[in-house]
Amino acid sequence: MYKYLSSLFILFLAPVAHAQNAALDTGDTAWLLTSTALVLFMTLPGLSLFYAGIVRTKNVLSVFMQCFAIACAATVLWLIVGYSLSFSDGGSLQDYIGGLSNAFLAEVSRDSMSGSSPETVFVMFQMTFAIITPALIVGAFAERMRFSAMLMFSIIWLVVVYFPICHQIWGGGWLGNLGFLDFAGGAVVHITAGVAAMVAAVVLGPRKGFGTATMLPNSLPLTIAGAGMLWVGWFGFNGGSALAAGNDAGMAMLVTQVSAAMAALTWMALEWIRNGKPSALGIVTGMVAGLATITPASGFVGPMGALILGFLAGIICFFATISLKQVLKLDDSLDVFPVHGVGGILGLLLCAFLMSEDFGGVGFNGGSMGEQFQTQLIGTVFTIVWTAVVTFIVLKVVSIFVPLRVEERDEIKGLDLSQHGERGYNA
Repeated sequence: MYKYLSSLFILFLAPVAHAQNAALDTGDTAWLLTSTALVLFMTLPGLSLFYAGIVRTKNVLSVFMQCFAIACAATVLWLIVGYSLSFSDGGSLQDYIGGLSNAFLAEVSRDSMSGSSPETVFVMFQMTFAIITPALIVGAFAERMRFSAMLMFSIIWLVVVYFPICHQIWGGGWLGNLGFLDFAGGAVVHITAGVAAMVAAVVLGPRKGFGTATMLPNSLPLTIAGAGMLWVGWFGFNGGSALAAGNDAGMAMLVTQVSAAMAALTWMALEWIRNGKPSALGIVTGMVAGLATITPASGFVGPMGALILGFLAGIICFFATISLKQVLKLDDSLDVFPVHGVGGILGLLLCAFLMSEDFGGVGFNGGSMGEQFQTQLIGTVFTIVWTAVVTFIVLKVVSIFVPLRVEERDEIKGLDLSQHGERGYNA
């Protein structure tokens, strides 16, 4: 009798259990898990190696340490309030910032779903974006910012710049509702990081000897290795932003490859014409510019649009880099603004034209090119202004508690020894 009843009980519950898991797609989940690992790989070790190879020998460890510490701090902060402020319901402030109902991931369980994948995977995927964004800013103040100030700045900056912008674009805020298109982070990641980098470079001032002393990279092989890791990891960055293993992810990967390659070749050609020789640092910098530029448009353009974006990224980011250093005399040490900031702006604005079906894009879904460009312009300008103003305020607030810059003697000695008591190279 009991066997009979238990069998009926199992048969009755089976459809219920199946219904609870019906939304789970193992293919989408596997792709998002893979993409998450790829994006984290971009920061550790990709970006760390890319930056560490460009700085001088006495500052190699400081760059690794900054990227590593940011990855740890951003992870904990994302758990405590970051995910909630970015993706939860903000109530009366919903247009601008999320609420605290999901602080400490209170509403995320093993069975929670986000689309066709577990919410835990979505939490982790988005966390990797929050990690790499402040890590990108490190390139602007490399070789001169105090470690404690860097860490304090990064934590506050995430709360008041990154989380609000992320929510407004991806978390149900006003820019997303307006129709602003940013597929994988042209505004959320690259404009915020690039503009913050430029502000930080202005506030901290140039490195001692900038413009007069020769500041050669300590190891271009490290930089090139890091660049290769960034290129590979970017497929998770852009392809993973489709949040499913389907047509959008496939196209995003294809256009990412095309834009990166075209921008690298264009930068190399311009440098070859200007200086008489192509450089390894130039071709990898051009590649990163192409990746940054295609990021916001990667879910909306086709291969032809990607080719155009890569070509223009190679030209515009190349001359932006020269202008920043030689005309404006601004020591954005590792060219964060002209590569990521300018690239993000370029990709966001040109997306309004290149998403046209004439270029193999997805089309305007009932709207028009002019309307989309207007929306893209509004979102781009807002992100630039918000980031610039708030970043400046954050730097000034941090400077009240701890000096932003190391002492001159410590800068001469190098941040490896003065900030961490270690050397990158003991030979």
